[in-house]
Amino acid sequence: MGSEVIVVPIIFFSTGAVLIAYFYMRYRERTTIIERGLSTEQMMALYNKKRDPLLMLKTGIVVFFFGLGLGGGSLLNEMTGYEEWIAFLIFTMTGLGFIVAYFVSKKYGSPEKQ
Repeated sequence: MGSEVIVVPIIFFSTGAVLIAYFYMRYRERTTIIERGLSTEQMMALYNKKRDPLLMLKTGIVVFFFGLGLGGGSLLNEMTGYEEWIAFLIFTMTGLGFIVAYFVSKKYGSPEKQ
């Protein structure tokens, strides 16, 4: 019973902090644009920045490898009794996921970036 009482406010306040930070950064960005006196075309060019089309793929690869590390670490923890396996495999597999995501982005990225 005690853990639910702590978890719910933590989730609530962390979500609120992220939303406040997001809206504050948008406000600061817009006031900076107004202070610089940019034209409408320049403002639209700033808002229509080209985003990385492979961002979700790379994020998915890293999260997948994180899950593999978590699952493998938990499995080895149950088999051997050493809790160190969990942290070791989480960090190792997440690092491997970043490496795989880098090479995938190099392979499927646009030719002008290479």
